Amino acid sequence: MPERVFDDSLGTIGHTPLVRLNRITRDVKATVYAKVETFNPGHSIKDRMALKMIDDAEKRGVLRPGATIIEGTSGNTGMGLAIAAIVKGYRCIFTTTDKQSKEKADALRAFGAEVIVCPTDVDPEDPRSYYSVSSRLVRETPNAWKANQYDNLSNSQAHYETTGPEIWEQTEGKVGHLVVGVGTGGTICGTGRYLKERNPSIQVWGIDTYGSVLKKYKDTGVLDKHEIYPYVTEGIGEDFLPENVDFSVIDHFEKVTDRDAALTTREIVRQEGIWVGYSAGSAIAGLLQLKDRFQEGETVVVVFHDHGTRYLGKIFNPEWMRTMGYENVEGPTARDLVRSKSVSDVVGVEDTDTVEQALLRMLENHFSQIPVTHEQRVVGSLSETHVYACLVKEPKLRQGTVRAIMQKAFRFVDIETPLALLAPMITPDNPAVLVKDFRAGKTYILTGSDVLNALKE
Repeated sequence: MPERVFDDSLGTIGHTPLVRLNRITRDVKATVYAKVETFNPGHSIKDRMALKMIDDAEKRGVLRPGATIIEGTSGNTGMGLAIAAIVKGYRCIFTTTDKQSKEKADALRAFGAEVIVCPTDVDPEDPRSYYSVSSRLVRETPNAWKANQYDNLSNSQAHYETTGPEIWEQTEGKVGHLVVGVGTGGTICGTGRYLKERNPSIQVWGIDTYGSVLKKYKDTGVLDKHEIYPYVTEGIGEDFLPENVDFSVIDHFEKVTDRDAALTTREIVRQEGIWVGYSAGSAIAGLLQLKDRFQEGETVVVVFHDHGTRYLGKIFNPEWMRTMGYENVEGPTARDLVRSKSVSDVVGVEDTDTVEQALLRMLENHFSQIPVTHEQRVVGSLSETHVYACLVKEPKLRQGTVRAIMQKAFRFVDIETPLALLAPMITPDNPAVLVKDFRAGKTYILTGSDVLNALKE
């Protein structure tokens, strides 16, 4: 058969191009190449491991003809599984989270999959989480198989067998650094393991997001749930430790904010003409934060996981960017309020505290709003007016737990958010926001009166 002619779409997986970056990395001394995985049939690197997981399951006899493939996915793994399922004759049911772009869920449905959307801000063990729902569906569905991309080691093996060798050959063995966003860990650990076997001096840099536990676990060996809070970046970061993450392969983790990742994603498209998704922005933002680690004459390879079409309603939608506070707008920012000490460090109450304890905390600190936490993870809020209304109606609630009357959680915003974009986020239904200084590890509460005082100065 002539070269580059295939019997089906699965034959087109892999052998993606390596493209030199010329503008967005102009301040980096090393030569930087992107492994552009959007050239796979599902427009993401996840096609590689999806096919490998299915092939290996068939060989083990756990995936049988006519089976239903079930998986929890942020979208890209589901796409790879759906494509392979069409070719091989399987049905698919996917669970995903409500933070994922609508385009991802729509794409999965276009390939014939059933998609169930689950809440993001719950523990993995929570029966509502997309992990737990997918496991329940496996038990309830006859002839079902769960791919389990997080703990299925066929994931990392796919990259050991394909991605790593491709990068080694394409750089003629000159690759000195590998930069990859880390989610399941399959891409970075499989690719990194192969490359380090060829040259142990290669440095592997994992890009993490704030709100994820991976970096702190690498640095300290502690899985700290206090690190966990809702984040927007898709495809990287975890609130648990997948078996595919081999921390011995990764030399260093670098965290990147949601805001920096979104802005950098758009700059990749505008400066390099490569249409990529959120995790590519995280990877390049992280690479730029690490630029002093790279020297003249070295070769850096960064993985671009997926395609920008999956984020048309988000990063590439100016209105969404403004709503999130990510656009660059002239004028003061949340940082200016913190610097002027107009905003207090956040003080919260646990959901197991009594309403009376919460009320005392608010009075002592002169707070009109206060976050509610569960094991120091923000899960809700209380406002002075709401507590008052509840106690007037039912005085006995004073001795009840905060959990019984708490309101929805305040949203997190980046400390670089312009006040002009932050102000509309504060409404009667959302009376405060939590301002996060990610690099300093500090959180502040910002109310409408704080914003008004700043704007009139």
